[in-house]
Amino acid sequence: MVFKRRDRRSPVQVASDFVYPRGGWTRAFHYVKHRVRRLPDTPDRIARGIGAGVFAAFTPFYGLHFLVAAIGARLFKGNLLAALSGTFFGNPLTYVPIGVICLQTGHFLLGTEYEEGDTQGLMGKFANAIGDLKNNFLALFTDRVADWHGLSKFYDDVFYPYMIGGIIPGIVAGVVCYYLSLPLIRTYQQRRRARIKAKFDEIKRLAEETAAVPPSKPLGSAKNSTKGIE
Repeated sequence: MVFKRRDRRSPVQVASDFVYPRGGWTRAFHYVKHRVRRLPDTPDRIARGIGAGVFAAFTPFYGLHFLVAAIGARLFKGNLLAALSGTFFGNPLTYVPIGVICLQTGHFLLGTEYEEGDTQGLMGKFANAIGDLKNNFLALFTDRVADWHGLSKFYDDVFYPYMIGGIIPGIVAGVVCYYLSLPLIRTYQQRRRARIKAKFDEIKRLAEETAAVPPSKPLGSAKNSTKGIE
């Protein structure tokens, strides 16, 4: 497979590489770019897949971006592996600005208010939602009372505005990445095909030159012919 690793990583290494990959984010970006350009598919399908992956990065379905990208690639007839690579657009360096843009856009479209810089309140709402999920799960097996207030608050103030607000920026970013990547991929594939063709032509030329040279007679044959003359 294209993205299969030879060495298996521990969960700690996976989490560490997610926050800061080995060699830095620049090297990780070039690695993904190199893999995408070498995908065996048409430039248009690869570019569509990249656009679908970038759009998925603007959705609030963290942990499910690969699934959202795969669905988008299927709908828009894009390359699946390119779509999975496109989700790289959402990473620890971009999650904060993406989240702010999506929340601001969502609250604007919904006519609600977004308190800029309310990081503590946002994290508090997220923590309350997680607490409700844990408490409600335990309520299935204990005498605890299910409480949905934290989840409801998180959905109304964060998740739903984020989901609505991520549509427009996600589409814009996906379309921009599609039109930026399409000519680059097309040019790369054309140059790669030209290099491969040049190598085959050189091999063919050398083979023809070798076939045109007459084979030299073995040394033993020359001695035998001399004896016959004598």
